[in-house]
Amino acid sequence: MTRHILTANGFELESFYKDGLKVGDILHVYLEGDGLPWLTEDRISADPTPRNPLMLRLMALDWSPSLYLGRPCYNGHAQDVDCSPLLWTHRRFAPEVLSAMEEALAGFLNEHRYSGLVLIGHSGGGAIALLLAQRFPTTRAMVTLAGNTDIDTWADLHGYSRLQGSLNPANFQGGDYPELHYLGEKDESIPPQVFQPVLRKRHNAQIIIMSGFDHVCCWDSLWPGILNNLP
Repeated sequence: MTRHILTANGFELESFYKDGLKVGDILHVYLEGDGLPWLTEDRISADPTPRNPLMLRLMALDWSPSLYLGRPCYNGHAQDVDCSPLLWTHRRFAPEVLSAMEEALAGFLNEHRYSGLVLIGHSGGGAIALLLAQRFPTTRAMVTLAGNTDIDTWADLHGYSRLQGSLNPANFQGGDYPELHYLGEKDESIPPQVFQPVLRKRHNAQIIIMSGFDHVCCWDSLWPGILNNLP
C-alpha cells in the first residue's frame, strides 16, 4: 500500500492506495468505522482513530485496485487546525465532513482515471458509503458491513444523544446501483431486527444476515467470498 495525504476543504485525509493484482478500471473504496470518538459516556477522545482498523485489513485481502479513504481529523490529524471534537462526535457525518471526502475522492479519481467505483463501509463507514455513493455517478455498487444506515434509529436504540448536525443516510435514497448490506446475527450495536426494516425501504437493497457474526467478528473470513461477487 502507498500512503497518500489527500487535501480537501482545508483537511488532510490520511489514505492508502494499492494498484492490486487484478487489472481493471473499477476502484474499491474502503471506509472505516467511527473508531473511538468517546472514551467514556462523558469524556471525548483526543484521537478518534480506530485501534482495530478492520477495513484496512480487508483491503489487504483485495486483489482489485483499492483506496482506503481516511476521514477528516482521523489517523493522526485530530490536532489539525480545522479539526475539533465535534467532527468525530456529533458532527461525524456533517456536510463539511462529507464534502471533504467527496472532494478528496474526486481529486484522486481525476489523477487515476478509474471509470467506476465500489464503496465499502463498516459500521459508521457504512453511513458514509451510503452518503458518498449518491454523489458519484460512476458508482457501480456499494457494500455495508454492520452499517449504521439510520443514525437516529441507532442513537435512540442505545440511548445516545442524536448526532445533531450530521446527515442521516436513511433520509437519502440510493441510485440504480446494487446495495449489499451484511448484518451480523449477534450484533448488539447494529441488531438485524432493528435495521432490517430500515434497509427494506431502500431501492436495490439486498440484506444478508450472517449467522454467528457480531459487530466486528468475523468479517475477515467472509471477505474473499464477497470480493468474488463484486465488480
